[in-house]
Amino acid sequence: MTLEKYVAKRDFTKTAEPKAGRSKDKNKLLFVIQKHDASRLHYDFRLEMDGVLKSWAVPKGPSTDPKTKRLAMMVEDHPFDYRNFEGIIPEGEYGGGTVIVWDQGSYEPIDEIKGKKAQEKHLLKQLKSGSVKIKLHGEKLEGEFALVKTHGMGENAWLLIKHDDDFASKKDVTKLDKSILSGKTIETMQKTSDKVWKEGHEQELEKSEKTVVKKQARKKKAAEPVEQGDIDEVEAGTTDVASVLKKAPESQFPTGLKPMLATLVDKPFDDPDWVYEVKWDGYRALGFIDKGTVELLSRNKKSFNEKFYPIYELLGQWDINAVIDGEILVLNEKGISNFGHLQNWRSEADGELVYYVFDILWYEGKNLMDLPLNTRQAILKDVLPTGDDRVRVSKVFDASGTDFFNAAERMGLEGIIAKKASSTYFPDLRSREWLKIKVHKRQEVVIAGFTRNADTSKQFSSLLLGVYENGALQYVGKVGTGFSDSLQKDMMKQFTPLITEESPFRQIPDVNKPSRFRPNPPKAKATWLKPELVCEVAFSEVTSDGVFRHPSFQGMREDKKAKDVVRETAASTEAVVEETPEPADTHATAITPPQNKGRKTLLNPKDETQVRKICGQEIKFTHLSKLYWPEDKVSKRDMFNYYYQVAEYILPYLHDRPQSLNRFPGGIHGKSFYQKDVKGKAPDWVKTFPYTTSDGEHKEYLVGTDEASLLWMASLGCIEMNPWFSRIQSPDNPDYCVIDLDPDKNTFDQVISAALEVKKVLDALEVPCFCKTSGSTGMHVYIPLGARYSYDQSQLFARLVVNIVHQQIPDFTSLERMIAKRNGKMYLDFLQNRPGATIAGPYSLRPKPGATVSMPLHWDEVKPGLTMKHFTIFNTPDRLKAEGDLFKGVLGKGIELDKVTRKAKEIFG
Repeated sequence: MTLEKYVAKRDFTKTAEPKAGRSKDKNKLLFVIQKHDASRLHYDFRLEMDGVLKSWAVPKGPSTDPKTKRLAMMVEDHPFDYRNFEGIIPEGEYGGGTVIVWDQGSYEPIDEIKGKKAQEKHLLKQLKSGSVKIKLHGEKLEGEFALVKTHGMGENAWLLIKHDDDFASKKDVTKLDKSILSGKTIETMQKTSDKVWKEGHEQELEKSEKTVVKKQARKKKAAEPVEQGDIDEVEAGTTDVASVLKKAPESQFPTGLKPMLATLVDKPFDDPDWVYEVKWDGYRALGFIDKGTVELLSRNKKSFNEKFYPIYELLGQWDINAVIDGEILVLNEKGISNFGHLQNWRSEADGELVYYVFDILWYEGKNLMDLPLNTRQAILKDVLPTGDDRVRVSKVFDASGTDFFNAAERMGLEGIIAKKASSTYFPDLRSREWLKIKVHKRQEVVIAGFTRNADTSKQFSSLLLGVYENGALQYVGKVGTGFSDSLQKDMMKQFTPLITEESPFRQIPDVNKPSRFRPNPPKAKATWLKPELVCEVAFSEVTSDGVFRHPSFQGMREDKKAKDVVRETAASTEAVVEETPEPADTHATAITPPQNKGRKTLLNPKDETQVRKICGQEIKFTHLSKLYWPEDKVSKRDMFNYYYQVAEYILPYLHDRPQSLNRFPGGIHGKSFYQKDVKGKAPDWVKTFPYTTSDGEHKEYLVGTDEASLLWMASLGCIEMNPWFSRIQSPDNPDYCVIDLDPDKNTFDQVISAALEVKKVLDALEVPCFCKTSGSTGMHVYIPLGARYSYDQSQLFARLVVNIVHQQIPDFTSLERMIAKRNGKMYLDFLQNRPGATIAGPYSLRPKPGATVSMPLHWDEVKPGLTMKHFTIFNTPDRLKAEGDLFKGVLGKGIELDKVTRKAKEIFG
């Protein structure tokens, strides 16, 4: 960032900000933090360095808690005299709004270095390396801090981190909201400031200017960022809803979606990057509204149209086309939902039926699922019709998760939902970016039978309950409370057709077994049922043998399938909500992988055949000691464990995409074959996508969905994963364009040179691009399209790029498709961009010696000396823990092809 950029963005005939200046202090470096209420409130963190103020915009302000890492977006350098600026920047100027000096003082490197010039030199070196470690001496901030450049959140994204020292504190320092110079708050400055900077110094406003400028400063734009990567400079502001919708990728009306699910964790937590909602006690429901046609579907696609007819009829009156996600529930007089009342609801006389909507996935031809959650919520609030209280927007709380949970407990709510504000929407996936924390223990269970005591007049005395474990129904106890007489009669009508002579349990339970709570239970007779009905129970705890203690019936679950009911165990909150690791002075590269941190595995190291339940589905793994990579001593078992470990990273690139199955049942040296059709050959739970061959034969592709589909593919001997470039919701519109660098007699250093040339061309066009090794001999460069264009358009753009690249490096590249005509040169392949074409996806293993992986890279890793052997089955899980998913941007906002093509013609002719 340069001072020229600062000057270029400002009109100094309109704004009074300073142009220049230089420190007169020969001994100390100075810092300033200015609170800046522009298009949105943020804090500008500025360090004197090299004669200017190196600057970062910190949206949530600094924190003195070492566990809280604040995003800091680097912006352009500011002149040194800016450090004392307080006042108003007129509307229409860059950063228009109100500024106060929130904190100010001197700073120095943590390393003991004498002399201001030597300190500056050291700090500039750290700045270049991406890790600045300093000690502040301010009026509000004291002690050690670090500014660390991070990856995957935009080119200028850093983290501001407080070190754990004597000045560390969990107190919210931003509550100290007054200027250290004037004692004014932002609000007071807006009302009372009569001065702005003009021509490098303070000057009083003319009377005619005062009212206009102050009104302008108080204006707020109702806006949300499209996504974090769009905020190159926070001062530049955010984009309003209309603008976001205009930029969102176009797509056809989606069908067949299932909702994104939350992961259960054991306790609440506080994190500024997460928001919180009430966990409603009802039925999850997706609303599909398309040209007056409405479908209200459960999480398993069961129609709610008739059951909850008031909501269905209300959605039919809306004059919008959208897909929304929410929860249907019945509220009591205190506004608390009651699941039992919902289960018994038949008409409006049975209670107030409400549809709380908390997400929007599609709107008026635009796919919103790849936008961040906070942006989708802003769109939802803006477009959802109002006027009828039966449909409401579920309120989002940007608060302490612990306090919010405690409040939910006091109010008698079921629990809370925590959602990462930046999370995108993945249908039919249980995400670790949405978490549920329950106040009381509750569980869906299968009704496997009922008992009736000898001396009772009731329909039944208790229900016999089970959950599925390893494919078999496991007894978890019986429940005898929570039923009214009328409810029992209704339930018996459902039970009667399901009565069977055989117990559905793996081991028949003793229904008359005494316990320490009931040493002399009444004699009861068991009647078994086919395991098809699901209900929900609350309980106090689980005994050592897996039985629920003190269960009480909550209601039937018509929206759940019995086969999907497994024991739900809360994960550790700390394990799920992983804190962003602080990178070293230079980020770890593949050449020097981090140390192994302990790998979780799916399969034990001994048994040759093992059955595991994945996402509720049983998968059989056989011949586990067979060496798939003999030279590297890598077995079939190792392959399964690898895909289990990296599932959360690879699944976004497989989800909802048809797969071309490249099967190696005998390992990398055995016979292999491609399989596209799985019709009649896949389990019932596998999702498929139909297609018709040229001779009219109907076939089905396997579609990636979750860990179960990933590991089932691996169980077929699919060493590598080959997904389509497009998803089944928009099969003719790829999410990205790919340039495949396919070497012949070239060195890999030449492949690297070609990749850098591609980046140089795309940088000139201001087009984002992401690179990965192929895992074989070449490299792939991906360009996000956002499913906005056809395969033909994608291929034409790729052809345009490779033509320019070939002109720059013709000595060792070729555009000839026929190998014989390339004369040993590298093929710049643009033809991969066609329907049905596939290449190995990110993080996919490859059937090559070394057990290599197709690995996404930082662009600064793309340099001579890099080789495929740096990324293998052995070090990839550790690299992912350290670096995260470097390829996220590929699935983000797409480029504007028309605009880019015009620019290419202007620059390259």
